[in-house]
Amino acid sequence: MRRSTAEIVREYGPFPGVEKVNGVTYDGQSVWFATGDKLNALDPASGKMLRSIDVAAQAGTAFDGQHLFQLADNRIQKIDPQTGRVLATHPAPAGGGDAGLAWAEGTLWLGQSRDRKIHQIDPQTGAILRTIESKRFVTGVTWVDGELWHGTWEGEESDLRRVDPRTGEVLESLEMPAGTGVSGLESDGGDRFFCGGGGSGKVRTVRRPKRS
Repeated sequence: MRRSTAEIVREYGPFPGVEKVNGVTYDGQSVWFATGDKLNALDPASGKMLRSIDVAAQAGTAFDGQHLFQLADNRIQKIDPQTGRVLATHPAPAGGGDAGLAWAEGTLWLGQSRDRKIHQIDPQTGAILRTIESKRFVTGVTWVDGELWHGTWEGEESDLRRVDPRTGEVLESLEMPAGTGVSGLESDGGDRFFCGGGGSGKVRTVRRPKRS
């Protein structure tokens, strides 16, 4: 496994009224982050908050190119980002122990924190299609360039891990500074990851290592 120190290139926040950042996603223009009872849109260039949607938002967040998906308690909500309306809900597999949500290959990928698992889920039914075991708490999930990455956070240690999507083997680890947790993870499709910062109330940008 390749280990290196995560390079944090930018921090956003803390934001007024935001005590905790849960899930994070990116729609190509705005970074969306979940803060318990709201989904907030952030302009990553200026760092300004653009708007908020009033919706239960306790854990992972994802974007499929058209809709937002948001974990709340024991369910996955499908949300219209224009109107803020919840269009559909499905039960979440862990019944409330989920953390981390991503969209890839036409399906949702969901992290189960304390069970140390990542599930591939049918977005229409909520059925589990595949399960990958992890050796640490999973606190965020993202795909980029065919690579599966997930965030971890146990005690004071947190890192971003690239794993083999078939076996779960850890291929690469970007270790966050001590006391800097990851709650929510999303790629911008290029060389940046957006990471939720949990109780710090911040969103951080970490550089994705270049491939030789």
